[in-house]
Amino acid sequence: MRLPIQINEQSAEPLYHQIEVQLRALIVSGQLTEGMMLPSIRELAQTVKCSVITVKRVYSDLEAEGLLRTRQGIGTYVAQVGAQERDRHRLAAVIEALELAVVAGKRRQCTEEELKTLFHEAMGKHYE
Repeated sequence: MRLPIQINEQSAEPLYHQIEVQLRALIVSGQLTEGMMLPSIRELAQTVKCSVITVKRVYSDLEAEGLLRTRQGIGTYVAQVGAQERDRHRLAAVIEALELAVVAGKRRQCTEEELKTLFHEAMGKHYE
């Protein structure tokens, strides 16, 4: 199975984080469904051109979050993710992005009102 994971080598974001964020999004969005077998650690490492240790960390982190399960000798597969859990992960990613946007705005001395205006303008662009 080939996962649609894109790596940006010019990004300041660590490689494991890029992979983890994208894999989490695939699971939370339902594109990867419960029970779906993932590529082996070695296979995914070759596909995205990174070390086995990097992929092992990603799988381990997502297993700790309850999104993946690993069975010795069988492989790693997508765990059952309930609707509440799916929503929690989905919203957590949005909250993180919004918090980063607020920090960026404050660094540029934007007022709270300016940030609210910018948020509403951005919402309008994407919901017209």
